[in-house]
Amino acid sequence: MKKLVWPLLVIFFILGGLAAILIGQVVLPPEPRPEPVDAISEKWSNSGHADRESESFVHWDEDEPPEVPQNCAKCHSAYGYLDYLGEDGSAAQSVDSAHPVGSVVTCSVCHNPSANAKDAAFFPSGATIEDLGQNANCAECHQGTRAGTDVVNAVADLPEDEVNEELSFINVHYKVGGAVRYGSEVTVGYEFPDQTYVGFYPHVEEYQLCTDCHDAHALTITPSECAACHPQVSDLGDLRNVRMDTTPDFDGDGDTGEGVHGEIVTIHDMLYEHILTYANEVIGQPIIYASAFPYWFNDTNGNGEVDEGEAVFPNQYASWTPRLIKATYNYHLVVEDPGGFMHNARYLIQLMYDTIDNLGEMVTVDLADLIRPE
Repeated sequence: MKKLVWPLLVIFFILGGLAAILIGQVVLPPEPRPEPVDAISEKWSNSGHADRESESFVHWDEDEPPEVPQNCAKCHSAYGYLDYLGEDGSAAQSVDSAHPVGSVVTCSVCHNPSANAKDAAFFPSGATIEDLGQNANCAECHQGTRAGTDVVNAVADLPEDEVNEELSFINVHYKVGGAVRYGSEVTVGYEFPDQTYVGFYPHVEEYQLCTDCHDAHALTITPSECAACHPQVSDLGDLRNVRMDTTPDFDGDGDTGEGVHGEIVTIHDMLYEHILTYANEVIGQPIIYASAFPYWFNDTNGNGEVDEGEAVFPNQYASWTPRLIKATYNYHLVVEDPGGFMHNARYLIQLMYDTIDNLGEMVTVDLADLIRPE
């Protein structure tokens, strides 16, 4: 009898193990399936990447010939980005020619062998950021076309406050969050000598890359995901109210309940006022800013307001000094990243603080209440 016990026990455990496996296969939930293609298509079709009437894609339609120029095609033409990747058989990391109008960011732009293999983004400053996975494709078109190094090269050793006809406004370009996120690592802002600046803003471990926050196809943010750490968030508008308990009162207005977005807005407004004062008192030619290219215009009546007929191309500002070039570059950079308060607030505040301080060499500024982030 004893000789039968061990064989029976072995059989029992084997059968029990098999039963457990089979039961587990039945009760465990299946692996989640990928998002249905029709759902992805609907998201994409409602996104800015698919907007065939957007200025980003139709700007050149009336040109002769109607084509997206070589230096614009990388981000404003599906064909241009495929060219940049080398998917057309050309060398990668460059666009070799102008491309036809009429395209948007289609599926093939981000889903092709070269885009799938891409792991690094190359920034206008010459910096390279690696280990990005496919988010490298996002960063390639949300980095701007200029960097702080362009400002350095443009002003070189020119007298700081002398108008130079060879100078013109340096435009970082449009929606530059992919560069702002990396701050000083890619030198997207004009960084003043002898100052240190923060680099990549890591947020938290689960939210490091573009598509950790932005839906890859809809491009939107889901506020409920933010609410896990920021309970005041219930919709997108609430994101501007986010503030950590340890956040200093950067703008010095005494309001420690406002979101960090509010801190940035206040300092940005201060920077603008000092730019106006500098142009008026030092250069003697008043300046104004408007949301229309080339952004900086002559304030013909000196009232500090954008009046009818002032924000037009023939009235563009032309009395540039190196100091004004630096200030207007950093001011516009903040404008061109509406999500900068989430992407890298401390970097933007550092840039604005130092720009105001620099203008203070020629006009009266009061930095006593402002706090420069460490």
